[in-house]
Amino acid sequence: MDATLSNIHLQQSNYDVDAIRAEFPILASEINGYPLAFLDSGASAQKPECVLRRMDDVYRRSYANVHRGAYTLSQAATDYYEGARKTVARYINARSDDEIVFTHNVTAAINLVAHSYGRRFLQRGDEVIISQMEHHANIVPWQLLRDEIGIELKVAPIDEAGNLLLDQLAEMFGHKTKLVSLTHVSNVLGTIVPIKKVIDLAHERDIPVLIDGAQGIVHTRVDVQDLDAEFYAFTGHKLYGPSGIGVLYGKKDLLNTMPPYEGGGDMIERVTFEKTTYRDAPARFEAGTPPIVEAAGLAAAIDYVDGIGIENISAHEEELLAYATERLNEVDGITIYGEAQHKAGIISFTLDKVHPHDVGTIIDSRGVSVRAGHHCAQPLMDWFGIAATTRASFAMYNNKYDVDALVDGLKYVKEIFS
Repeated sequence: MDATLSNIHLQQSNYDVDAIRAEFPILASEINGYPLAFLDSGASAQKPECVLRRMDDVYRRSYANVHRGAYTLSQAATDYYEGARKTVARYINARSDDEIVFTHNVTAAINLVAHSYGRRFLQRGDEVIISQMEHHANIVPWQLLRDEIGIELKVAPIDEAGNLLLDQLAEMFGHKTKLVSLTHVSNVLGTIVPIKKVIDLAHERDIPVLIDGAQGIVHTRVDVQDLDAEFYAFTGHKLYGPSGIGVLYGKKDLLNTMPPYEGGGDMIERVTFEKTTYRDAPARFEAGTPPIVEAAGLAAAIDYVDGIGIENISAHEEELLAYATERLNEVDGITIYGEAQHKAGIISFTLDKVHPHDVGTIIDSRGVSVRAGHHCAQPLMDWFGIAATTRASFAMYNNKYDVDALVDGLKYVKEIFS
């Protein structure tokens, strides 16, 4: 463990956000003379020094291709890569590191399940249930499969506050329901879906479940054995790690029944011109040169988060969310979307008579970074009857200054458009 991380760990009972911020070099930046208030971690989080150092060290001292090299550098790179798999397995409490498949991101992980599991186990007329809150990455792959083999896509409803309606979801289950695929945390509303209850309801009917954990893994402890979902997907770049690497957790026996999604080097047992045999999971789903350095960076990020404690991070974000909600309600003409009973550190909103993109552009001139648009959730936007929102999303390193800068920026926007 890095000395800097140890120091933070010792102070975690008081959650020293200043010490944490000091570990993220980019947060010392200024935008147009204003201190950076970065409130777009829901899209991609910033990286601490330990992640940057780990990746730099691998590139400088240990880089080579993995698995088949009988020389020192290749063995060192393989140790980093397979060590990262073990780190992920430990962090989410998988039974085996063979249940950890490295992908490029969550989108790739869901596509893998849709096209590998889906083509093997689903057929015309079978139903896949998603929810009104899904990211496009958990909609489009199922639509592609629908167009290819004729499955049906059903959408579980939410209420005006953004709560998933569990009773109505349960009523949707039928003999044709073959998979439930839901978000853990809405990237727009911040709703924390009670996925354990969903999984239990589905399993009572022997229906498998996939969870899109892109936002969930960042804000809460994930124990895949306790959840018991067949699949759980998350990505490195939202968990303070690098982009270009994601994770698909899948139950080992199930993964080994699924055909490869891509073909190429390292996923094979033997190739002839007549026939190819494939390795067991996870190798069968990792064709070609993998994201070696990115895996090392992800492992460093997980160690960093684990050192601070996800429960401590979650408590800090919950406090910040409450403060931000109170302060944002001071702004005239604001409408907040998503007031579920259980929320993560995400707030989406609109301002009367101001386009979200104008909001984002104007407050950026004052150093505040937020996301504006449909957030890859156009069906949810349509359901609310809007085209877009402005979204502020919080991370371990945000503080009340960031919130105050956001609110001051929004009041400045109102002045301009008054």
